[in-house]
Amino acid sequence: MKDTHTVIIGGGVIGLSIAWRLARAGRRVTIVERGKIGYEASRLAAGILGAAAEVGFEESELYDLCRHSLEIWPDFVRELEADSGMVVDYRSNGTLIVANDRDSTEALRREYAFQQEQGYSVEWLSASDVLEVEPFLSPKIVAAVSASKDHSVDNRKVLKALHASILKLGGTVLEHTEVRELDMKGPEVLTHLRIGEPLKSSSVVLSAGAWSRQIGGIPEAAVPPVRPVKGQILELQMEDPFTLHHVIRGPGAYLVPRSDGRLIVGATSEEMGFDKRLTAGGVYKVLEGAWEVVPGIYDQKMLFADVGLRPGSRDHQPIFGFADDPRLYIATGHFRHGVVLAAVTAMESAKSMLSGSESKKYAHFSPSRFTSS
Repeated sequence: MKDTHTVIIGGGVIGLSIAWRLARAGRRVTIVERGKIGYEASRLAAGILGAAAEVGFEESELYDLCRHSLEIWPDFVRELEADSGMVVDYRSNGTLIVANDRDSTEALRREYAFQQEQGYSVEWLSASDVLEVEPFLSPKIVAAVSASKDHSVDNRKVLKALHASILKLGGTVLEHTEVRELDMKGPEVLTHLRIGEPLKSSSVVLSAGAWSRQIGGIPEAAVPPVRPVKGQILELQMEDPFTLHHVIRGPGAYLVPRSDGRLIVGATSEEMGFDKRLTAGGVYKVLEGAWEVVPGIYDQKMLFADVGLRPGSRDHQPIFGFADDPRLYIATGHFRHGVVLAAVTAMESAKSMLSGSESKKYAHFSPSRFTSS
C-alpha cells in the first residue's frame, strides 16, 4: 500500500464515501470539513437514485455512469448498514415520470423512445394506469413513464451512517475546520488549516464541492472548474390519507417520499454564485411545479425550506481522477447527481488511490479533460 495517510477535504457525500472505502481497505484517513459534516448540498439533496429518469440526449457517458452506480448501490447500502448499525431507508419503489399537458406528453414520448434505445427498463403508462398506481396524482395527468429501477435513499441517513462508519474504522473527522492551502513541494503533502498545525499526509482528496476552487496551493492546471448552482428545496409532512409511494418527476418539480412520512419537493437551479438566500419566488416555483402534478400537497404541513449549492462543473459532468501530481486526487463537480454517483465514485476513487493507477473505463471524467489540448 503506497499511501499511509490520506486527507480528504470536504465532508459531503462524495468525500465521506471515498473516506469510508479507503478506511475499509485499511487506509488512515482524516476528513476536514469547513462546516458541519454533511450539512451543505449533500444534506439538502433529495436522495434520488436515478438513471433512466435523468437520461439526456447528449450525455450517454454520464448516464452509463449513473446506471453502473445504481447497480452497486444495493451492495453499498448493505455494507454501510452493516458497518454503521444504521438503516438508511433505501426504497426500490421506482420512479414515475409524468406529463400533464400536450407539450410535456410529446417531450415525454421523445424521452421514452431514447430511453428504450439506450436499453433502460422503462414502461409507458396511460393516464388510467398511472392513477391506479398513484391515486393522488392530478387527474390532468395525460401519461407517464415508469422507471422501475430508479430508486431513492434518505441522503441524511446515509451521511450519518458514513460518518459513524468512518469513526468506527478509526478515521478522524475535523468539523468547522477550514483548509487554507496545500503545500506539495516536499515529499509529504502539508494541508495548512486556518487555525492549528498543518496536517501531514501522503495524499489528498479534493472533494470540497462548490468550494473546491477556493483551496490555495493547488497547481493552476489542476484547479477544478466548478461553480455553485443554487437549489431551493422544501420538505413537507404527508398526513393521512394523503401518501405517495414512488418518486414523482413532473415537468416543473420532483417529489420524493420517505418511509417516515416526509416528502421532499424540489428544486430550483439558479446561477446565483454563493447566494444562499431562500426566496419567495423560488419556493413558489417549486410548489407550483409540484402542485400541478400532485394537487394534494396543498394541504400538507410544511416542515422547512432551505438552499443547497450544488457543485456544477464546466460541462455539468463529474470530475474524478488524479491531478498531474499523483498525490492529489480530485472528486468534485457532481452537480445534481452527487448521491446517486457516490457509490461508483467512491469505489473507483478508492481503487485508483490504492493501486496508484486509474481505470481507463472512466477516463471521460478525468480532470485532465479540461487541460488537454
